[in-house]
Amino acid sequence: MYLGLKRKMFSAALVLGLAMAVPGAGFAGDTIKLGVAGAQSGDLASYGLPTVKAAELVVDQYNANGGINGKKIELLIEDDVCKPEVATNTATKLVTEGVDVVLGHICSGATKAALPIYKQAGVVVVSPSATTPDLTQSGDYPNFFRTIASDDAQAKTEVDFAINVIGAKKIAVVHDKGDYGKGLAEFAKTFIERSGKAEVALFEGVTPGAVDYTAIVQKIKRKKADAVIFGGYHPEASKIVSMMKKKRLKIPFISDDGVKDATFIKVAGKNAEGVYASGPLDNSKSPVTIAAIAAHKKAYGKDPGAFYENAYSGALALLNAVEKAGSTEMAAVVKALHTENVETPVGLIHFDEKGDAVGVGFAMYVVKDGKYVEVQ
Repeated sequence: MYLGLKRKMFSAALVLGLAMAVPGAGFAGDTIKLGVAGAQSGDLASYGLPTVKAAELVVDQYNANGGINGKKIELLIEDDVCKPEVATNTATKLVTEGVDVVLGHICSGATKAALPIYKQAGVVVVSPSATTPDLTQSGDYPNFFRTIASDDAQAKTEVDFAINVIGAKKIAVVHDKGDYGKGLAEFAKTFIERSGKAEVALFEGVTPGAVDYTAIVQKIKRKKADAVIFGGYHPEASKIVSMMKKKRLKIPFISDDGVKDATFIKVAGKNAEGVYASGPLDNSKSPVTIAAIAAHKKAYGKDPGAFYENAYSGALALLNAVEKAGSTEMAAVVKALHTENVETPVGLIHFDEKGDAVGVGFAMYVVKDGKYVEVQ
């Protein structure tokens, strides 16, 4: 339902320039409740905490401008530790607390576990980082959207880079057996086989949390692979690249946005140098991105972490949709997400019929002098 709300002009310099609308129209509660769900503790907290910070900043800006229809936005923050079995409890708790819309979850497995609960409750969800293709492509979750491209696009970027830029001919594809890592690895395997230019030397999963990854490194050596593509997160990736260096296996290690994180560099140390990883396109020159990063530095005294820009974009998209819809009712918010453009750090976006953000993609990065830089 569209209630004739005033159009809001988004100032690039301020990120939000919200005008006040008619107080109280179309909303049942005293506040509009924005849930934030993801890993906020444990090994993968560095992926989830930036989303909390992004939500806090966007909500602060909205509330400073009077909220939406005179209603302030209230944050409900819950930790799922990126574990599916915890995510179901997290989603249930948010729904019980009357959440209106949700920013999250962070990991694909946790997201997949939580979505049926939100769907039944009529809650719209926007994830900044859950990339498993089926989350949108299956058609099972019309209430789900994301501000990051899916794993098939990410795997294609990695494989094209491995074959056409590095010149790899025999690629070992390794994964962490999770929804995200294994799914991405399976796409990589398919794209390698379809290329006609390279072969899959090895396709194998490793056990997350293992102390020693000597066995997989030895298998990669025996198969005479000339590159590794890894699907998974930084804890396992850091151990594998460190073991590769220890065993003097000097071949390119290519991974995903689950590894394109400062924590990987911190944990892997000097062994991180030269590691490649795919990640969201660099929008650092966009005025909206510049303002969003500056807001983080001012509020928290440091640069933001992984998926901050995607999370900031997700928060903007959700609240813009609620505002344009004049309602938190699922059908109205879904329609607004599909039809209303919003200026964000990942670009001027709306969402296609499946829930993927139009115009969002991946680029390749490499660790150089202790930082990820885009491969030119």
